[in-house]
Amino acid sequence: MTMPANIETDAARLREAMTKSLTADGVLADPAWYHATATVPRHRFVPGFYLPADERDGQGMTMWEPVTAELDYGRWLAAAYSDTTLITQLDGAEVDWKQPTVRRGGAPTSSSTLPSLVLRMWADADVSEDHTVLEIGTGTGYSTALACERLGSANLTSIEVDPHRLEAAANALFGLGYTPTLAVADGLYGYWPEAPFDRIVAACSFRAVPPALISQTRPGGKILLTLSGWLYGYARVLLTVGDDHTAEGQLLSGTVSFMSARTHAAPAFGNPAHWAAGLPKTGRKAKHSPERITAVTEEAFHLRFLAQSAVPDAQMTTVGEAILLADVITGSAATLTPGDGTWQVRQSGPVKLWDRIETVLSAYDAAGRPGPETFRLHVYDGGQHLRHPHMPGLPLPMP
Repeated sequence: MTMPANIETDAARLREAMTKSLTADGVLADPAWYHATATVPRHRFVPGFYLPADERDGQGMTMWEPVTAELDYGRWLAAAYSDTTLITQLDGAEVDWKQPTVRRGGAPTSSSTLPSLVLRMWADADVSEDHTVLEIGTGTGYSTALACERLGSANLTSIEVDPHRLEAAANALFGLGYTPTLAVADGLYGYWPEAPFDRIVAACSFRAVPPALISQTRPGGKILLTLSGWLYGYARVLLTVGDDHTAEGQLLSGTVSFMSARTHAAPAFGNPAHWAAGLPKTGRKAKHSPERITAVTEEAFHLRFLAQSAVPDAQMTTVGEAILLADVITGSAATLTPGDGTWQVRQSGPVKLWDRIETVLSAYDAAGRPGPETFRLHVYDGGQHLRHPHMPGLPLPMP
């Protein structure tokens, strides 16, 4: 279809409504960020994207519906100016948005993050016009455009590991007059040619803080990133870098998740039944229910990250009513099976996975169930530790 002649008028109206809504929600307290949000045309960065269908397929898999202006102009433009994450890529595969098809299942690998979270990240990083900034994960370029509008393009560098994603973002950015430094690079290693930076902000998650990011940050500078892992536990941390290339900072409150940096993504672990077959026939009563880390609550979101810190190489899935933990590094496994109001745990391998998680959960309870903001992450030569004054240290991995 031919794009409607009044598209920019329609977009401006929806953008104004979104900006006012974000302001009412307390997201846009800073007038400069308000201006940026009211100015940057998000629809120019998302010519096509996927939205999940209302119902799953017969096997419980998500059905991803393509949305473009040609397919449904009203739905496309309304979604572009909603506070919603728009999935632009699944399983790393490029899409022909002129002839997109419904996708059955698949893991999102690129997106336009919901505007409220983008703005929250920039605000939490405490960026200002005089800072040199590295953004990790250009994605569609919308977040980059907001930063350019707010801070100017001259001191902003944005890197993206996927060359096709970066090319599309660059076309949109340059077409609107934004000229940040762009490069295809792996965020795990930062971007040495433009270092040092006053601020580094990552729009992807890492299993541990990459040492290169600390080396590329000026003393007194800050790094804002999301830590995640193979249990899909998440925590955001704001680190301040010291003179000796160490860094320290507290976890931030709230429930935020980002796609993993591709080099930190969980490996395939095979058939769950094969892992379960090697477990002993008998076990013990679990001290803690696995629902403490699987429930859809803010506390469970936090606890899953703490549990993950104890078993950083474990992955979790369900097999019927049972929950399976599998560790591809050590070959360890555990299952938790419900029955008579309790859970039975069986474990095998050199690492007793559920024992380690229970130790953390018990320590958390004994400490009075402290929130994320009471934990501090210390990064130093040779180690990274999450600490709490009333809990033992929780080591994070160094991939």
